Amino acid sequence: QVQLVESGGGLVQAGGSLRLSCAASGRTFSTYAMGWFRQAPGKEREFVATISWNGGSTYYADSVKGRFTISRDNAKNTVYLQMSSLKPEDTAVYYCAAVRKRAGTMRVNDYDYWGQGTQVTVSS
Repeated sequence: QVQLVESGGGLVQAGGSLRLSCAASGRTFSTYAMGWFRQAPGKEREFVATISWNGGSTYYADSVKGRFTISRDNAKNTVYLQMSSLKPEDTAVYYCAAVRKRAGTMRVNDYDYWGQGTQVTVSS
């Protein structure tokens, strides 16, 4: 029902910035809370950030708090992840996800739809 396509990944130097975008299909995008997750080689998929249906509430993993910002533009059916002060530890495949809830969630299993992922590599 909902298709998500991430973009904006790439190679960036430590300390740099990058903005990821997630374009969503569907007529009811504004009714979904959205999230960003990441998965590094050899590790489980982990929560990064989430945003409520109207953008009124956000929540971040401790590892990215103060450096990353999640936002959404419902008119464009798009959610963003602005990443600053990037560290090599941020290197991972980043996934966009949607959940049929108004409030956000940090639990992987709560999400109903997932994008294909986009690679972010931070060099030292």
